[in-house]
Amino acid sequence: MKISVYQLKPAFQRCLQPLLQWLMRTGIRPNHLTLATLVLCITYGAALVLWPAQSALWMAYPLLMLVRMMLNALDGMLANAAQLRTRLGALLNELCDVLADLALYLPLLWLLPDHSALLLALIVLGLLTEFTGVLAVSVQAARAFDGPMGKSDRAVLFSLLVLCQLSGGSATVLLGLQIAGILLAILTIANRFRSALRESQTPPDSH
Repeated sequence: MKISVYQLKPAFQRCLQPLLQWLMRTGIRPNHLTLATLVLCITYGAALVLWPAQSALWMAYPLLMLVRMMLNALDGMLANAAQLRTRLGALLNELCDVLADLALYLPLLWLLPDHSALLLALIVLGLLTEFTGVLAVSVQAARAFDGPMGKSDRAVLFSLLVLCQLSGGSATVLLGLQIAGILLAILTIANRFRSALRESQTPPDSH
């Protein structure tokens, strides 16, 4: 099952082609983008924690998520286009993604203190989702990206939570979004396990 915002990635990458060409001309390397994205996320997350009452900061949350997704896509595109894929880059990509998630999602505990238990469950399940995706490699399967609650989907969900709170949305809506996110995250973990097991048991092509 691969129903996810992640399935929009090819179209998103096509939109980023002009930026990719510019990056290739500047000589910026993929790891520079990966690390810069992490610094941006940590800086923004720290600002949210330090000034949680500043609604203007929170209004920028969906935009920051979009910028993060854009930079995440560009580092991989640049690595492929410029033939700069490295083992270090692969490790940095996975580690920085998890750290960026924590930097961007933990501040919601200050925005939604009455929902801290559900938010923590969502954050932990998000980490487990990514761990499960990487774990597939340990059984000789490809890194799993199955949905329906992958990295991009979590970005949409947390953005909706922020916008809902800022617009005075009801506690029922906030609760429903979080419960739906938790259930979909559990389903995603199961899907990634099944995908990894299925692929690892597929005999190699004899041709």
